Amino acid sequence: MRLILWGFFKKIVIADNAAVYVNDIFAHYTNYSGGTLILGAVLFSFQIYCDFSGYSDIAIGLSRLFGFDLMRNFKYPYFSRNVAVFWQKWHISLTSWFRDYLYLPLGGNKGNLIFKIRNVMIVFLISGFWHGANLTFLLWGFVNALFFIPLVIIKENRLKLKVLEKETLLPSIREVFEMCSTFLIITFSWIFFRAENVKHAFLYIGGILNPTNFFEIHSQSTFSDSIIPLACSLLFFITVEWISRHNEHVIHPYLFQDKWYLKLTRFALYFIILLMIILNIKNEASDFIYFQF
Repeated sequence: MRLILWGFFKKIVIADNAAVYVNDIFAHYTNYSGGTLILGAVLFSFQIYCDFSGYSDIAIGLSRLFGFDLMRNFKYPYFSRNVAVFWQKWHISLTSWFRDYLYLPLGGNKGNLIFKIRNVMIVFLISGFWHGANLTFLLWGFVNALFFIPLVIIKENRLKLKVLEKETLLPSIREVFEMCSTFLIITFSWIFFRAENVKHAFLYIGGILNPTNFFEIHSQSTFSDSIIPLACSLLFFITVEWISRHNEHVIHPYLFQDKWYLKLTRFALYFIILLMIILNIKNEASDFIYFQF
């Protein structure tokens, strides 16, 4: 039930609300400044993660109610410190299939550097093609391969796999830089995934690189409504996931001790999450992004 609750929170509170801004920004990108276009790409990163991992949590939770234990599909991927680690924590059911049935049969990390680079490129291109016969998906796979290959060359694709230390409440400056840079790289690649076509993707990126009125927001937009509630929800979401980063799923085990005040804290947290879900339920249906795949 805890998994199902958190899955609905990610879908309804984060993904569906982010979609309002993302859809508007990507559809009317010519109206917006570079800063707003970056915001649109960042919000899409959270939208696709919360949408996809949200329905994964719901599916895993529902299956456990019936006695089935499905594999974990996400391991807090946006806390990764390089692109290689990200792809070991994102969509694990698919990436592990590609590893076992494509990457390893091709030779994996064996052989000379040219063969290793070839294998990585093949896997990412087919991963893009798996999402659809659209050049945007192939380009998305190609871009991810370009960021992945340098780690193979310098032999850092197997490093930094461990989650940051439990005793560390806050990451170091270097760790913050690594996580943020990895997030920005992944966010850049998501532009190709979200764009309607290749031209749309490059024009969107061109708008980001345009220094004119970088922080100006167009007056005729969804930004006439406040984005503050979504920002607060994102802050709450990131905080809960960060505190839970060493657990298989969210809600820190510390809260499950028998002390009365921890029980009270735990159920207060459940109530807050449930209340946020109820307050954000919309009348219109909102499909899961990955249902199209």
